[in-house]
Parts: sequence; structure tokens; C-alpha cells
Amino acid sequence: MTLAGQGFELTAAVIGFGLVGYWVGGYLGNARIGLLIGAILGILGGLYNLIRVSFRELNRQRQVKQQPSGPVRKN
Repeated sequence: MTLAGQGFELTAAVIGFGLVGYWVGGYLGNARIGLLIGAILGILGGLYNLIRVSFRELNRQRQVKQQPSGPVRKN
């Protein structure tokens, strides 16, 4: 379930950075370039977060599988 919202976070990062880039680009006189740079930064940041969370979840699942699944009996 942890990874379920990562697609939305990636989309939000692209849209958010794109809007900020558009606003900054419009302020500086070229909104298209600002939108492009903002979208690229959003994609890079969103993918970084997606990969980071995916590796964390993968490591957590590996640790759960390595733990014994019940009481250990000694004979």
C-alpha cells in the first residue's frame, strides 16, 4: 500500500514544479522555458522519490521474509 500513492506524488511533483517554473518564467519574460525547466525538475525529483521509496519498501520486505515465521522449538 505504501507504493500505491507514488504515482500521484510523481504527478503532483511534475505539475507543481511546472506551475512554479511557469510563474518564474513569466516573471522573467519567458514562461515556456520556465515551464519546461520546472517540469524537468519535477520529473527528476518525483522519480528520485519514487526510486527511494521503492528501495526502502523492497528492503523492508526482504527483512520480513528473513525473520522466522513462528516460535522455534528445540528438541
